[in-house]
Amino acid sequence: MDPITIPGRVITLRDMRSDDAADAWAIVGDDRVTQWLSFDSRDQAAAVTMVEGTIQRAQHTPRTEYYLAVADADDRMVGFARLGLTGHQAAKLGYAISADHWGNGYATDAARTMLDYGFQTLKLHRITAAIGPDNAASITVAERLGMQYEGRLRDHVFTNGAWRDSLLYSILAQEWTSLCQAS
Repeated sequence: MDPITIPGRVITLRDMRSDDAADAWAIVGDDRVTQWLSFDSRDQAAAVTMVEGTIQRAQHTPRTEYYLAVADADDRMVGFARLGLTGHQAAKLGYAISADHWGNGYATDAARTMLDYGFQTLKLHRITAAIGPDNAASITVAERLGMQYEGRLRDHVFTNGAWRDSLLYSILAQEWTSLCQAS
């Protein structure tokens, strides 16, 4: 199976490699980032295990997860984006960017590129994102990309020592197509 590389406007999404482990730890080991995610900060060994597991799952046929590195112009991992296939033509979207790279449009571009891949290449019908209610930046990304607010998932994830709600956003294939034609 050939590795996936998907060019975005400012980033490139690509399959993770074992040499991404240090960059992955800089993301998942940083409390500034993980306060917004569905898991607590991880140590270096856990970051290595995460990358290795991602590489292994990328080989599954059929593939049920697209957990891709968000790479900058120098091909350095500055974040990750994930589409987890959840059923018939449906997936959950997730993304995170290293705190040192916030404010450069990387999350928006990574999410846009992943949505486009999901609808155009994978022929998905529906993509959802569950976002912490206090994560204003991620809510802005979802809304900017045309995702619709569906509701609040109460006590959805246990992270940082407490249960946290999530706000559910979604977009359908025909909505994405309409948005892309309009822009």
